Amino acid sequence: MQNLILLFFLIPFFYSSISAQKKGTVPEPLEIGYSVGIEKITAEKLKYAKSVNIEYIEVSGMNVLFGDNRNFLLSEAEMAEKFSNVKKWADDAGIRIWSVHMPYGRNIDLSMTGEDERREVVELHKKLLGFCKILNPEIILFHPSYLPGRHERDRHKDQLVKSVRELNPLVRRMKATLVIENMLGYELVRDEKRENPLFRSVDEVVEMMKRMPLSVCSAVDTNHIKNPEKLIDSMGRRLKSVHIADGNGEKECHYLPCSGEGQNDWVVILRALKNARYKGPFMFECAYDDEKQLVDCYHSLHSQAFVN
Repeated sequence: MQNLILLFFLIPFFYSSISAQKKGTVPEPLEIGYSVGIEKITAEKLKYAKSVNIEYIEVSGMNVLFGDNRNFLLSEAEMAEKFSNVKKWADDAGIRIWSVHMPYGRNIDLSMTGEDERREVVELHKKLLGFCKILNPEIILFHPSYLPGRHERDRHKDQLVKSVRELNPLVRRMKATLVIENMLGYELVRDEKRENPLFRSVDEVVEMMKRMPLSVCSAVDTNHIKNPEKLIDSMGRRLKSVHIADGNGEKECHYLPCSGEGQNDWVVILRALKNARYKGPFMFECAYDDEKQLVDCYHSLHSQAFVN
């Protein structure tokens, strides 16, 4: 009889404990960010983003600042004013600048095989970083390459490592982290003359990250690879930023994850981010009509992954 009475009193505590354990498996939602081209950033846009609970931005679209010959199109004074305005508008809105997406393309490829050209590209990036410092970002994001020539991949890899080793100390002096983004490249060969960019597969990202200084980290673009959760798993604690969009891993899609147009498994992806102990913002780089869509989408994905 005494045992039955004891069991009667213990049952509520037992179920309370189980409930608490389940609740403990639900991670706190990540803060939300989105990528905005530097030419599209306005005070009003950032104030609206903050009003719908977006906390971070990535400043992207830097290619508009350069001509075809790797020359700045604005004077130093104009550049400083542009970056200062962005920082002021963000501060006034209460938006934090998480990352800067550095420029990329055929003429500003960090992996260029010609040494003189590679040095010019590195110097251009160094000069731009001087203006990026105004933004006080936490992350500086680079593309690893443009399109290597056929059978030139190993040379491009070597050149990229050299460039990153030159740029990383400057990024660290900014108290930021240099990250390299995985690139779209479902198949190695692009056409008869070119291959797809470096960092095109899980194996290649792992291989290349082993050659980088430990302070250099990874950014995973979920639009650039099939089963991005596998890349997240492989990077683990070295994952420091993300680009969130849906796709099929074969072409640039940049679908809103909640649109139903892509093939990513968002439950698996969010759980992989949790397992990797990722603490940065859920940084959208996708199509949207209104910033509120991004916020609603993330909370829907979070609920599906951890609550339902």
